[in-house]
Amino acid sequence: MTTPVFAIVGHPNKGKSSIVSTLARDESVGISPLPGTTVENREYPMIIDGETLYILVDTPGFQRARAALEWMQQQTSSSVDRPDVIRSFVEQHHSDPRFAAECRLLTPALEGAGILYVVDGSRPFGEEYEAEMEILRWTGQPSLALINMIGDADYSAQWSNALGQYFRIVRVFDAMTADFDKRIQLLLAFGQIREEWREPLEKAVRILEAEQAQRRKLSARIIAETIGAMMTHSCQRRLVGGETDQDILEALRAKYRQDLVSMEQKCSSDVERIYDYRYLERHEAVVRLLDEDLFAKRTWNLFGLTKQQLIATGSAGGAAAGGVIDIAVGGHSLLLGAGIGALIGGVSAWVSADRVAEIKVLGLPLGGQELTVGPMRNINFPYVVLGRALLHHKMIEDRTHAQRGPVELTLQSGRLQSIETASRKQLEKLFATMRKREALKPDLLDTLAEQIEALMSSAALAAPGSPVEA
Repeated sequence: MTTPVFAIVGHPNKGKSSIVSTLARDESVGISPLPGTTVENREYPMIIDGETLYILVDTPGFQRARAALEWMQQQTSSSVDRPDVIRSFVEQHHSDPRFAAECRLLTPALEGAGILYVVDGSRPFGEEYEAEMEILRWTGQPSLALINMIGDADYSAQWSNALGQYFRIVRVFDAMTADFDKRIQLLLAFGQIREEWREPLEKAVRILEAEQAQRRKLSARIIAETIGAMMTHSCQRRLVGGETDQDILEALRAKYRQDLVSMEQKCSSDVERIYDYRYLERHEAVVRLLDEDLFAKRTWNLFGLTKQQLIATGSAGGAAAGGVIDIAVGGHSLLLGAGIGALIGGVSAWVSADRVAEIKVLGLPLGGQELTVGPMRNINFPYVVLGRALLHHKMIEDRTHAQRGPVELTLQSGRLQSIETASRKQLEKLFATMRKREALKPDLLDTLAEQIEALMSSAALAAPGSPVEA
């Protein structure tokens, strides 16, 4: 099966490289508002699972199309000879710096590539473009014209009338905003310009659609795991001598908040990598976590035993408590644990819990007090995280690789629409179970991921006014 090859040609600075970047999903394509960024031909294959679906060739822009066409017209008066004249022009002028751009951009067509001629539909049509289109028609290669809307003005009707006289297919295509479906429709249009390309491009579309579905599934799973981890996350710190709760509470809260921010940012980065974005800059407002959303819990532990459990043990259970110590140090305490256990067995009678904390086994404290912040109890919290994650996913899924600005994720935009009652009840049931410290169970995460994947397909992102806010 022949691999389709397309040469992207046109006037300088009309968005050729942007279209290549979008269709090849390649961030490495050089894009600049300055003309002349592309000076050499470069191939960009679309490869999925080791299979090349099609190849795009980025080319320099025309520089002296009128002069080149005048030379060609002097060589023949018959349309039959025109492809050979194009070939003769390239052979005779390939070392001529005046026609370097023309020779380079015509070479792929002479080698059998289809032609994608790109114009800027936000600028008016001019006669200077007719020479370019006439040269491309002389190649005899199948061709398609793309009206790329770079600016705000719209001269696409003018361009459609002019281009329709030279090209079999004319499409308006914004390389910066074209979503997945528009890219797929363009690929299917490519298949119409040469019969032998129809089948491989239809196959390419099937592969791309299957890949897109798999990307959503993987993204949904990542988001589900992140929500579970954020809902159950907590931060602990052991209190040392002289410290009070207030001494460390703010630092512990700050760490807790930063941990949640880091989890969300990692989730976003993982989703971006799924969609082939490696170097994407992201501007995002951090989830607002109010102090009243957090709570601090103070506990007393003896290698997993609470203060109450220790005191309830009594002198009769002293050796058992000491056995815990022996196990905790890997059996290397030389049975010191049993002796210490007998010593502190009557802790409820003569040894205070705070004093036990001063006892050390092999340099480790026997017990002590620990301050814990989290997990989050705000019932709205998982919906905030989910809304922001769905918004981010939608922006990444629809984003083209020609866009080079940062992703802007604001607090106001991270909202969920009113979802169907059944879906909402299912989500709340899942979140209620997760609040019981079961958020990381695989079956729960599987179910949540399925719900998230369904929301990705249901236009679940809302306009301002939704009840759930970030």
